[in-house]
Amino acid sequence: MWCLQSSPPGEPALERFVASGGNIAVRDMQELMAWPFFSLAKSRRVRAIDFRMGETAILVEPTLEHGMATIWDADVLIWVVSQLVEARDTGRATSRLILATPHEILTFTRRGTGKASYMRLRAALDRLQSTSIATSIRQCGARRRHRFSWINEWREIIAPGGRAVGIELIIPDWLYAGVLDRALVLTIDPGYFALTGGLERWLYRIVRKHGGRQAAGWSFDLAHLYRKSGALSPFKRFAFEVRAIVRRQALPGYRLQIGSRRGATVLQFAPLPPDLADLAMRRLSRTPVEKSA
Repeated sequence: MWCLQSSPPGEPALERFVASGGNIAVRDMQELMAWPFFSLAKSRRVRAIDFRMGETAILVEPTLEHGMATIWDADVLIWVVSQLVEARDTGRATSRLILATPHEILTFTRRGTGKASYMRLRAALDRLQSTSIATSIRQCGARRRHRFSWINEWREIIAPGGRAVGIELIIPDWLYAGVLDRALVLTIDPGYFALTGGLERWLYRIVRKHGGRQAAGWSFDLAHLYRKSGALSPFKRFAFEVRAIVRRQALPGYRLQIGSRRGATVLQFAPLPPDLADLAMRRLSRTPVEKSA
């Protein structure tokens, strides 16, 4: 029998939100798309991200045991956001306490559903739970900080034969409040899950956040992008990899090019016309998803 742990004295028990299967839109939080919250490397990262820009401050601290949560681990959070927004929009009650099956999470994020995929999902949940974040975002002033982990706690539901049949997790207030704010969530292209590189995944999210559906597009100074990525590689390597992504035109729904502005190298991006975007999405859908760390 599966039993819920009791809530701390004086705290109301959380109602359980049961995730729904089916074909729902893929959604992401704009704040997670715009700022350096995740490791972009498949190897274990134990060096913190300490980022400051204007009034925005972000400190991401990994553990030696698990390392920092990666941009592939963030697929679980995309699943969470998508589930909660779908429920909100259809009038269903939501909660920070979420129940799902491993199969639901893995199929939504275009992963395999075998034992190896499930073990990678468990490792992702461990990194999401053990990574600590402190940020000034939504704290009404640069001096204030909200500290949390991407997942407060998680646990498995085990059938009598020892097979895991469910996963229960609790997300933090910071994430939950952002999900319920309609202005902070964007729909993203499902082709995102087929992107295999950490940098191209991060680049898609920031392009989608800032470029949106604006026909005229947007641009970023490469040095500015480098700062926002939180990457450990030197700037020269970062710029080389961005140029390679531009040559491949790897991001679903967008056309990229390298240009210059007042002597600085810039990345320019604009939405593809719908027919070309559909063609690019079909090409991505035939690309196998690379196993993450």
